[in-house]
Amino acid sequence: MDDGQLPDTVDPNKGEEDEGNLLDWLLKKEIEEIIPMDTNVLTRPESTSCINIDSAAFTRERVFEAASQGDRTKLHGLLDYLRVNDKRLTSPEFIDETNGKNALLKALLYLKDAKNDTIEELLDIAEETGDLETFINASYKDPDYNGQTALHIAIERRSFDHVKLLVQKGADVQAKADGKFFQDNGETGFYFGELPLSLAACTNQPDIVSFLIDNEYRSADLTDQDSQGNTVLHALVVIADNETENTDMFASMYDSILIQHNKLEEKRNVQLEAIENNQGLTPLKLAAKLGKIGLFKHMLHREFKDENMKQLTKKFTEWVYGPVRSSLYDTTHIDTIEENSVLEIVVFGSDIPNRPEMVQIEPLRSILQDKWDQCSSKLFLMNFVVYVVYLSIFTTAAFHRKGGQPPFPIEVTLDYLRCIAELISVLGAVWFLFKAVTVFKRDFPNFKALYTDGFYESLFFLQALLLLICGVLYFCGKREYVGLLVLSLVLAWINVLYYSRGSKRIGIYSVMVQKMILGDLLNFLCVYGVMLFGFSAAVCTLMEDDPPILKQMSNKTRARGRSFGDEPFKCEKPSYNDIRFTLLEMFKFTIGMGNLEFTDQVQYKTVFYILLIFYIVLTYILLLNMLIALMGNTVQRITQESERIWNLQRAFTILDMERTLPKCLKSNPNYGMSKIVCFEQYEYRRFFRVEETNWKQWRSDLGVIQEEDPCGCMMKPEPQNETPGNMWNLSPLLERILVGRRQPVYRRSLGYSLHQNPEF
Repeated sequence: MDDGQLPDTVDPNKGEEDEGNLLDWLLKKEIEEIIPMDTNVLTRPESTSCINIDSAAFTRERVFEAASQGDRTKLHGLLDYLRVNDKRLTSPEFIDETNGKNALLKALLYLKDAKNDTIEELLDIAEETGDLETFINASYKDPDYNGQTALHIAIERRSFDHVKLLVQKGADVQAKADGKFFQDNGETGFYFGELPLSLAACTNQPDIVSFLIDNEYRSADLTDQDSQGNTVLHALVVIADNETENTDMFASMYDSILIQHNKLEEKRNVQLEAIENNQGLTPLKLAAKLGKIGLFKHMLHREFKDENMKQLTKKFTEWVYGPVRSSLYDTTHIDTIEENSVLEIVVFGSDIPNRPEMVQIEPLRSILQDKWDQCSSKLFLMNFVVYVVYLSIFTTAAFHRKGGQPPFPIEVTLDYLRCIAELISVLGAVWFLFKAVTVFKRDFPNFKALYTDGFYESLFFLQALLLLICGVLYFCGKREYVGLLVLSLVLAWINVLYYSRGSKRIGIYSVMVQKMILGDLLNFLCVYGVMLFGFSAAVCTLMEDDPPILKQMSNKTRARGRSFGDEPFKCEKPSYNDIRFTLLEMFKFTIGMGNLEFTDQVQYKTVFYILLIFYIVLTYILLLNMLIALMGNTVQRITQESERIWNLQRAFTILDMERTLPKCLKSNPNYGMSKIVCFEQYEYRRFFRVEETNWKQWRSDLGVIQEEDPCGCMMKPEPQNETPGNMWNLSPLLERILVGRRQPVYRRSLGYSLHQNPEF
């Protein structure tokens, strides 16, 4: 049949009886222009007036090829094909059975200049066939990319136009991509919080973020959480690093999301930053846990000038005078009056990087200093005095121990005193062991951070353990208890340095000693131990089995010994055949105290001299001088770092002692804070006053008058009645402990300027 000719079954002169056949013929001719006839895809059943199109016409491979090439002409006739065969783009034959990919996902992966003409064509076809919602929200099903939808891909491809198109057509803005590739598991992949909004935020696309938050179709829920319980703010914290450019970028995005969330009237009462993830961490706590110091500092120092953003402000400038300024910092989630506070996370987190630097960020530094001044310094001094008394008792009991076979009977009054001293020593060991186990159970320090915290806790643990084992051996009648007793006593005296944390100068020196012991000295001992044992083993091998001094003993001397009935003479001097004795003698050579008196016992003196020369060169000349040089470099390098570590150790001590206080005192909202200000206009918030001096920024503040009289806005304590018996100059906290006094709480209304409208 030639083109343009009517079929034989159709008579143009007839009327309506052949109208159906004519329509069928026209539809067939239109499809033949797209699909060649030699494919045998068209058949016309005699029993029906419609046309079936064989499934080989539009296969998945053909549709995917058109989508990847962006050629919409190859999709002509697809809609008619789907209608005639009662199929859809979501039918199994148009989906990759291995990963669940459909044509829309394929097309979005092949954008050219942010365009692909087949995307709109596919969406129109899906809309015509009535499966647009299913088609547009289809996701990957394989384990690696499970849950990834077309909207995720459009955002990842940074195509704002396609994002708007997909959302307009009904894309799910809360779809979650939770495959392995999108998890924060330390493997290859990119974690972004699973949600489309989180992906846009983590890839720094503010225009898409704003559109998803506020659009006329479907807005994203900012409070939605992924499988780890993280919101978009948590996701920003996770992927942030401490580079300046990265910190500025994510800090800007973080603030932008908070501002946009605050503008939504129906969301204004929801505290986005107060949402906790599955670990019970808010974004601020998560930043502290991960050591994201740049973003962490920004979150603590966030300050908005807009009146409508006051509830989002974490820092208020109270007054400025030249380089000096008084600031109020929000202590929400920071102070230890709350469970799992930021202070506890930072101070006790041994695996947190940048921890010494984070402790020095305001208001953490000032809060810890205030706790130290108010209470901890006094308690620390009391603990030091108690430990000195305990150490004196322990030393006296060890020095006046009895000799002989233990256990010893109690015979005289002095024995009773000795037993009491020994009992006190053992009870002290039980207490030290309990405290050390408590610290290790809370957060066991790794070796890398052992010099920052856990060093003295480990020594206290070892001291207590040795003394308790010593007590067991004593009651078992073993004289070996003396060795463990001596070791425990030495460690007890070394642990006096723990209390150097109360003095900055001695504390910094102690930190440097710890770092050199765990660093340079430990590395030296590892290398030196190998050489010492190797050369000692070689010297032992060169020694003769029978020392010459025994060979040269006269028979007369031996006979004289036998005539008196004595035992034959034996040389009691240690022999170099003993590896332990040789190790000690070779160590003496390292420190310049060795001698060559044993050369007569060597079989091959030439070989011995070669070994000895190499040993002295490698150990005495090379290793020892290298150790001295490394220690000198370490001292210069860690001087400033040691001060930060000392501050961290003192912070650890402050919070550790705070935990020993009664719960009734710690539950007091005013505990340990002499510079607290409370506000109740929007919500009950506690602020901590910090006075800072910054010579780098003072010039920029000269043109801004914050307060005519800075001293006038310094709030003074409310008058209180004198409490009988308060005759000592005690800190406010100890006054509350002893006589029940309470710190005053200052209250103000939170206006545009905190100092302009004081209302007590």
